[in-house]
Amino acid sequence: MASSPSPALNASRSPWRSLRYRSMRWWSVANFVSNAGTWMQLTVQNLLVLEITGSAAATGLSMSVQAAPALLISVLGGAAVDRWPRKLTAAVSQALLGAIAFTTAVLVALNRIDMTSLMVLAAVTGVVATVDNPACALLGNDLVPVQDVPSAIGVGALVHQAGRLAGAALAGVAVGFLGTSVAYFANGLSFLFVASVIPFLRPAAGAVRQTGREPGGTGSELSVREGLAYFLRRPRLVALAGVTGISAVFGRNYALTLAVLVTGPLAGGAGSFGTVSTVLAAGGILGAVLGARLRRPSVRLVGALAAAGALLQVVAGLSPSLAVLIVLVLPMAVVESVSDTAGTAVLQTDPPAHLRGRVLGVWGSVGTVWGLGGPPALGLLMELAGPRGALVTGGLLIACAIGAGSLLHRRRIAAAPVPLRKDAHEMPGRPALSPAA
Repeated sequence: MASSPSPALNASRSPWRSLRYRSMRWWSVANFVSNAGTWMQLTVQNLLVLEITGSAAATGLSMSVQAAPALLISVLGGAAVDRWPRKLTAAVSQALLGAIAFTTAVLVALNRIDMTSLMVLAAVTGVVATVDNPACALLGNDLVPVQDVPSAIGVGALVHQAGRLAGAALAGVAVGFLGTSVAYFANGLSFLFVASVIPFLRPAAGAVRQTGREPGGTGSELSVREGLAYFLRRPRLVALAGVTGISAVFGRNYALTLAVLVTGPLAGGAGSFGTVSTVLAAGGILGAVLGARLRRPSVRLVGALAAAGALLQVVAGLSPSLAVLIVLVLPMAVVESVSDTAGTAVLQTDPPAHLRGRVLGVWGSVGTVWGLGGPPALGLLMELAGPRGALVTGGLLIACAIGAGSLLHRRRIAAAPVPLRKDAHEMPGRPALSPAA
């Protein structure tokens, strides 16, 4: 399935350039099927918990139980991805997730499901996902050359959105005719489809190959500590974590902030928020296409886009009408989506091949902290400042933090000693050039 496009094609900035590779096309189809199945299940899962328990708190608890393993053992899952063959790891993890979905489907069909079994299945799903998520993310990148990774990530974002829409629509039809268990059966089949495609995938010429070992090592030296140490020693990864973290906590939770803004100060209803959500989704799709055009994304670009999005958020918080808000949310969603694509590309290509799983594992743990802590922190801010105040304050905090970080970075570079070139010692009177020159 491997192919070698011409140099002219390799220089392409087309957002679809990753689809030139046959394996990437198959992988995109597999991910569409998988996302459709996942969203079929998610569409009915919360309703199932409510039906069993009658408690909204139990619904939130089931989501937390599934997320908890990512917080605690993502670094171990990433180490497993670095140690084991990636295709085999992804295929096995997909098959295990399929088995969990089938088990749930049978229990639901036989009316034998209860809260205890749901919690156990959710926890097991979370554990398997700590391996599956980095394995599948890196496997997709293995199918294209390094310069086309942003395209692969952007196409993946589009596939995710398309699968989400298809899955939600199919769930409503299928469950209405066949019952709740059909959503779990469909999700199980989608996992098995992905597992059956993986053995036939082939890396493209110029793709980074997984070695499964440290340079000069035996493969037994792989440890969690090395991934964490690498992450902390890389200023660009720490900066990326900072930008992403503050944006996740004080921005981006638009399902919460904009919902309260629309239904509160702007005196809109559920229909008005539905319109805002649709525009946000459209902006996310457009941003994914633009992000896929990137060839060399950087942390600087991620920070600039995040700061721009934060300033748009400030203006959105001051919107005098729903019409003005709708005009603003489109560029907000676009810059967020491009920033996400650029940041993901940096995260997945910066580490050496033998450390990428562990770095993604560290990122998974950190990201779970933001995911769990962001909504409560933002909710508290909304209680104190109201929806407009939360949007404005959050946007200013994001922009100021990114600006301060950029200023400190520039000062540190300016204060760093400039190394002398060898020829500067050998040829007196000739000035040494800085690396930037």
